[in-house]
Amino acid sequence: MSLSGPEERTVFAGERQQRILALLRAAGRVDSRELAEHFEVSVESIRKDLIHLERHGQLQRVHGGAIPAESASFEPPVQERTGRVREKTRIAEAALAYLPVDGSILLDAGSTTERLTELIPPGPALTVFTNTLPIALKLMGRPNLEVFTLGGRVRSRTLAEVDEWALRSLAAINADVAFLGTNGLHPERGLTTPDPAEAQVKRAMLGSARKRILLCDHSKIGSVSTVQHGTLEDIDLLITDSGISKPQLAGLRAAGLAVEVV
Repeated sequence: MSLSGPEERTVFAGERQQRILALLRAAGRVDSRELAEHFEVSVESIRKDLIHLERHGQLQRVHGGAIPAESASFEPPVQERTGRVREKTRIAEAALAYLPVDGSILLDAGSTTERLTELIPPGPALTVFTNTLPIALKLMGRPNLEVFTLGGRVRSRTLAEVDEWALRSLAAINADVAFLGTNGLHPERGLTTPDPAEAQVKRAMLGSARKRILLCDHSKIGSVSTVQHGTLEDIDLLITDSGISKPQLAGLRAAGLAVEVV
């Protein structure tokens, strides 16, 4: 996105938001810092503008800015999911407290669940079920861990196993705790993800564990992707980072979701 220069006069938030949409339509993407310089306001003001526009379905927030709402199906390849490392590490560290002793866990595909995999300490005797090859490979050879993959077609974009074989495996699994991921979390639209096949597997995971914990950094909260795979009522606990805004946190808790902020 290339902006010509700062606005010549102060504009109200509603007018600024309409101009943001015009810039987004022209460029296909907007950058928060460039918008702040262009309108001569703080990055926090722009963030609030983008949150408002996203809640009205007019764009989708991404790291550092926003893309058009029709790009909600955008899904970065697994090798590109490297952002917000500190936040994801804090979330994964908090999730360690919910590992069962001599029990079983279900690990969903995702960069934060993969970070949890890397932090599992030696010692606990765990049976691990996962739908993703990178997680299974990271756990191979670890003492006291028995690792199962669900089977099925492997999506090249996320390396997650999907379709009928994976669904049949989930129907037979009763794990103690499921650690789940999502691309979007919204108070009204619930948990969403771009791919229908992956959404089907994520939905089935909800019925395969006694306790369901969602690991989700703050950038995904308020976002809506293409296919719903769960509602807030399906989740026992959300673990997120301190970047979540106070209104977002209040809204999720008011909707009945237990939230742990780290």
